[in-house]
This record gives sequence, C-alpha cells and structure tokens, in this order.
Amino acid sequence: MKKKSIIKKIVIAGLLISLFYVGYLQYKILQYANMDVPKNADYMIILGARVKGTVPSLALQYRIDHAAHYLKENPDTIAIASGGKGPGEDISEAECIKRELMQHGIEESRIILEDKSTDTYENIGFSKKIIPEKAEIGLVVTNDFHIFRAKMIADDEELKINGLAAKTPIQAVLKSYIREYLALTKYFMINAFR
Repeated sequence: MKKKSIIKKIVIAGLLISLFYVGYLQYKILQYANMDVPKNADYMIILGARVKGTVPSLALQYRIDHAAHYLKENPDTIAIASGGKGPGEDISEAECIKRELMQHGIEESRIILEDKSTDTYENIGFSKKIIPEKAEIGLVVTNDFHIFRAKMIADDEELKINGLAAKTPIQAVLKSYIREYLALTKYFMINAFR
C-alpha cells in the first residue's frame, strides 16, 4: 500500500513539473513573439520552412507575407532568404522566399540568398556570414512559436537581433507548438552540457 502511495506521489509530482515547464515555455514563446520591432532595420533573416515543389507551405507563406509588409514600409532593409532544398522540394526554400518577395514587389537587389541550411542553427549561422558589412540592426522573421528559440540561437552566434513574428496557420498550431516544446528542450539540454 505504501509503495502505491509513493508511486502516485511521484506521478503527480512529475505531472505538476511538466505542466509548470510547458507553462514556462509558453510564457517565453509569447513574450518573444510580442517583442518591439525596430523600424528601418539594416537586414532581416527570413527563416525557411517546407516548400511543396515550388509552392511555399502556409507557415512559410505567412513568414514571407509578413516580411514583405515590413520591407515595403522600410525600403532600406535588406532581406536574407534562408533555407536549403529538402525532400519534396523542387527549389530551395531561399529561392522560394525570393520569388514570393518579388511577387510582392520587393526588388531582387534587396534579396540575398542563403540556400544551404537545413535547420535553424544553420539558417542563423550561414546567414551571419553574408550579412552586409556595416549592418547593425537585424531582425529574424519566422512564425510566432519559433521566435524565442531563433533569437536564442542568434544570441549564441553573437547576433543581436529582434524577432518579427508572423502568425502560425491555425491548422498547424498544435503540431507546431508540440514540436517547438521538444526542440526547446533539446536546445536547453545541448547548452547545459557545453
């Protein structure tokens, strides 16, 4: 009987810790998704997401549309389109971002391609190498759930950038947030052993 009581307490404690942890992650995600966005940033890094053939996924389309809106209002900002070519993609995510931005009327001369990255770490790391030399104020453009981790990775790369948060498509919210909780946990674990 005592053993059952101890197991029950351990299970309850585990559930409470898990709820607290997920609550903390959600709080940080919301906090970073609502950061102040500076006007006239020197550059923005638009993080890639899945492309179906040559068509951006809805999550990527939201990022592109949000970036284009900012670029139209801030004509001196340079865009770094970041993302390689994955399975089922006929073009790189970077190329897809570029094409879509141009459809929005953004000049090709304002778009720099980073088309080798395969994850957020590489998006930020590879993009850092092609940021224009005198550029200081930067933005990272991604969906709201992703800003917190993207900004931490940028901080690790010594890039002081703000987030420009695009909405997450409603049908992708649950899956995106669960995956992000796991990705954040992995990030914290990797950094704990550095």
